[in-house]
Amino acid sequence: MLLFSRFASISPKISIISELGIVPFRRMNCVVVCEARGPRPRFPRVWKTRTRIGTISKSQKLVETIKGLSNVKEELYGALDSFIAWEIEFPLIVVKKALKTLQMQKEWKRIIQVTKWMLSKGQGKTMGSYFTLLNALIEDGRIEEAEELWSHLFSKYMEALPKVFYMKMIQLYYDKGMHDKMFEIFADMEEVGVKPEGTIVKMMGDVFQKLNMMDKYEKLNKKYPPPKWEYRYIKGKRIRIRVNNSEGLSLPEATTSTEHDVLD
Repeated sequence: MLLFSRFASISPKISIISELGIVPFRRMNCVVVCEARGPRPRFPRVWKTRTRIGTISKSQKLVETIKGLSNVKEELYGALDSFIAWEIEFPLIVVKKALKTLQMQKEWKRIIQVTKWMLSKGQGKTMGSYFTLLNALIEDGRIEEAEELWSHLFSKYMEALPKVFYMKMIQLYYDKGMHDKMFEIFADMEEVGVKPEGTIVKMMGDVFQKLNMMDKYEKLNKKYPPPKWEYRYIKGKRIRIRVNNSEGLSLPEATTSTEHDVLD
């Protein structure tokens, strides 16, 4: 009787729910399951665009934007700031590709301006960016700024400074005939423990011979003898090739296939 009375008290509610067309939830293993099953419908976000522009197109647009501007710092920096205004993150890849395009076109002033703007934003502080700036300063004839950048990098990184920076500065002083500064860079290179390449040794030897410093020339050749092998990349593989050292130059001989050593 008690069970029947409970069912009688619930049955009017069930009949009212069925008349209204409301379907009650079912309980399965203490988990409420909705009658309308399936994935929830997804709608495109309003702030996301369907069309995506690649980094190559953006870099080309950046190059076209800055090419028509003057050399006024405020105008150029304002155009660059407006170019990245709607970017969620700093478009470092786009800027790097734009710098590569400007380097191929030998737009050294624009490379200096864009690189300094990028560094002022705290982005791209890598050795590649610093070398791009150093190379552009040298190619543009701004030797004093290049020397300031070199002294700053050398005092900050010392042993971690790549060999290409020494090579660039020694090449600069060799072309300008500034032998004293060339000797200073070479001495710093030896003090830090960076082994010079054959090209650097050859330039130093030429200067010693030109200045009639034969004792230092002999010591240089004794300390850094000409290499017997050099490495070339042929079809993506690193190949070791014997060189001709009759004149102290790094020129490949007509070697046979047995003299090639493919390195993994």
